[in-house]
Amino acid sequence: MQLPPSKLPGLETTIFAVMSGLAIKHNALNLSQGYPNFPSDPVLMDLIYEAMKTGKNQYAHMLGIPELRRAISRKFELLYNTTYNPDNEITVTAGATQAIYTALTAVIRPGDEVIVFRPAYDCYVPTVELNGGKAISVQLGPPDYKIDWEEVRSLVNSRTRMIMINTPHNPSGTVLDRADLLSLQEIVNGTDIMILSDEVYEHIIFDDEQHQSVCRFPDLRSRSFITASFGKTFHNTGWKIGYCCAPKDLMEEFVKVHQFNVFSVNHPMQVGIAKYLENEDHYLKLGEFYQKKRDLFLSLMQESRFKMKPSKGTYFQAADYSQISTEGDMDFTRRMTIEHGVASIPISAFNLDKKDNHMIRFCFAKTDDTLKRAAEILCRL
Repeated sequence: MQLPPSKLPGLETTIFAVMSGLAIKHNALNLSQGYPNFPSDPVLMDLIYEAMKTGKNQYAHMLGIPELRRAISRKFELLYNTTYNPDNEITVTAGATQAIYTALTAVIRPGDEVIVFRPAYDCYVPTVELNGGKAISVQLGPPDYKIDWEEVRSLVNSRTRMIMINTPHNPSGTVLDRADLLSLQEIVNGTDIMILSDEVYEHIIFDDEQHQSVCRFPDLRSRSFITASFGKTFHNTGWKIGYCCAPKDLMEEFVKVHQFNVFSVNHPMQVGIAKYLENEDHYLKLGEFYQKKRDLFLSLMQESRFKMKPSKGTYFQAADYSQISTEGDMDFTRRMTIEHGVASIPISAFNLDKKDNHMIRFCFAKTDDTLKRAAEILCRL
């Protein structure tokens, strides 16, 4: 049988699978793929087990169970003084990646242009391309990874359908501030450009910063999909539970794709998470929890030759290794995993044309013991 041409020619295995595979093969400390190596709260697991025992094991409502949608709506009201209608503006998804895929599939057509800031999470560009769109990349640079909004303005034209943002930002650990969001709002004002705002790390933000969600800005809110993740928030990335919020007209298009993509999401987990959200401390104190881990990792790395500007959000720390090696970041991270037993991620994998700035990414969502053992090795390089 002759296969048709690939829709994604040249696409390589995701860098997360590559580096985690190396870490397993060489028994390395895995500071590469972004998941905690400590357990979720037993209270949450008990709530989910109780939901299973009491029969919440059949299909959930297509949009997500009403209790969870109402809890999400309340969270937005508490945090951002705005909210989404739980009846028609919130959909629970099989992780944020499914939410991103569904939002793009719902509105991107062949020939549409989508502005993407690089380094970018690796599902963005392939999903745009699968839907016949064209990704227009804006390359950001270390150590600040600041957006030049005048450059963005120069790229906007009649084919621009969407601008994708991610704050707090993976992999750099930077955040967009109020001025950034006002600049974005001014650029799209009076246009039909939509926004996809990836806010999966909204609760992991440091140094008394406030997360600048697009929902804080009326014109942005009216044209935006927000994607978010309970997996990131509650230390259980393997559960793949997230959600999308958007105004009613956008959500109607989202749901048309969602119903034929996954239709509905794990029922007992939704029940447990809805109850768990009743205690606001379960997400309000997350930034404090991870800031302690960031600060511990930075203090442990003070004697190393890595140069690091402290992460402002996420559970990732970008690091410049140029004082250690002139190798490309792919070679450096492979050698560090195989020869020294610590796995990380080369940031060039997220860049336009794999631009190499000798930057790598560490995940500090690890036990203190793991961070201490890793830093002891890294400080000897």
